[in-house]
Amino acid sequence: MPRYMVERTFPKGLVIPTTEEGAAICLGVVDHNADLGVTWVHSYVSEDKTKTYCIYDGPSPEAIRQAAERNGLPVDRITRVSVLDPYFYR
Repeated sequence: MPRYMVERTFPKGLVIPTTEEGAAICLGVVDHNADLGVTWVHSYVSEDKTKTYCIYDGPSPEAIRQAAERNGLPVDRITRVSVLDPYFYR
């Protein structure tokens, strides 16, 4: 399955409470994504919470974009990526 990085901008900042409500929001995203064969792997959030860099597995950029629309999430850019880590050559 291809892997993608999705860059998003939240001008007012991303706010997901660390409560049951926040957990439910995240699980709702996971459920909507699954309908399109998209898996949210993890995300990085900027210190000011206005930018996120999210890693997704999915069949295509179009599926990633559709999942974002279903979840009401912005998409600035979708880039296909692969993993490179310090242990790559061992």
